[in-house]
Amino acid sequence: MTTMTDPLELAQALIAAPSVTPATGAVFDALEAALAPLGFTVERFIDGIEPDGPVENLLAVRRGSGPVHFGFAGHLDVVPPGVGWTGDAFAPEIRGDFLYGRGAVDMKGSIAAFVAAAAATPVEAGTISLIITGDEEGPAIFGTRALMEHMDARGIRPDMIVVGEPTSVSRLGDIVKIGRRGSVNIWIDVPGTQGHVAYPHLADNPIPKLVKILSEIDSVSLDAGTDWFQPSNIEFTDIEVGNGATNVIPASARARLSIRFNDRHRGADLVAMVERIAQDVEPNAKVVGKVSGEAFLTPPGDLSALVAEAIHAETDVMPDMSTTGGTSDARFLHALCPVVEFGLTNATMHKLDEAVAVADIRTLTAIYRGILMRAFL
Repeated sequence: MTTMTDPLELAQALIAAPSVTPATGAVFDALEAALAPLGFTVERFIDGIEPDGPVENLLAVRRGSGPVHFGFAGHLDVVPPGVGWTGDAFAPEIRGDFLYGRGAVDMKGSIAAFVAAAAATPVEAGTISLIITGDEEGPAIFGTRALMEHMDARGIRPDMIVVGEPTSVSRLGDIVKIGRRGSVNIWIDVPGTQGHVAYPHLADNPIPKLVKILSEIDSVSLDAGTDWFQPSNIEFTDIEVGNGATNVIPASARARLSIRFNDRHRGADLVAMVERIAQDVEPNAKVVGKVSGEAFLTPPGDLSALVAEAIHAETDVMPDMSTTGGTSDARFLHALCPVVEFGLTNATMHKLDEAVAVADIRTLTAIYRGILMRAFL
């Protein structure tokens, strides 16, 4: 037995519920209202406190008689709309061939397409779950990781997961993500002794030490890339002294850097490397690192093949398998099972007048249904 859900109408309903990260409330109401009539058991819970919470999460499961459990993961939170939209960012509007609104491509349109695909898939075919957070665009502390703990406590573990991030670039279906680089941010604080510039022997200037540390780090070549990953890169993102006086040697100097790394590295090892370099120059330098996610790879196999087949069947496009771009919650979910990411075109995500082609929402629905049916064979 199957039912019908209009993905365009659902996308509009989700967009119309403002959900700047961290999201709670009305947008989850809209999704639950679409899922409950389809036979999904919907669980919602709020986790976390300020400043990184509270965050609402949703787990919906429809159990089928088939042996395969297919998971779809995504997020209902969006980035702030910014100023300068042609219309209201949270008043979805179809103009010409496009649906406009914040979240249209990242990623309420994909969620709507998957719900419609699930609605058109026989219940008996297999088990389907939706793993939906309100905290992907933010710190991602109380979102997908909390959902994974929730699932583990209930013995819920999909056999495969597709994350509905907007991976397509030039046209729908041209890119499928099979992995992501890791990300770590590192802060370096070099102490000194404040003093008058005319009496440098009575002070200790931290700036030359920091410059030397950054020069040493800048000379590091982490790797030349791998078969599936581009080279890891180190980028300096901030230098701060905060000295408003022209005749004072400052008491400290700070810098921040970001490393995007492939699966030849671990975040903690990179933090330790930076700490060694810094303390070789200044033993009292303090280094703090925050790993946002480790690199991961789902090697091409059954999951990527069935996704590619479904894309080709609906679009005549054979997608490229890629690991480029930033991070996503797939960096957590890969610990459960094979994970790939596939969704709408990403040209307007996070931009003013974010928009998705209406035809792409309907085509993506057909692709997602093709993925489900192939997974349940």
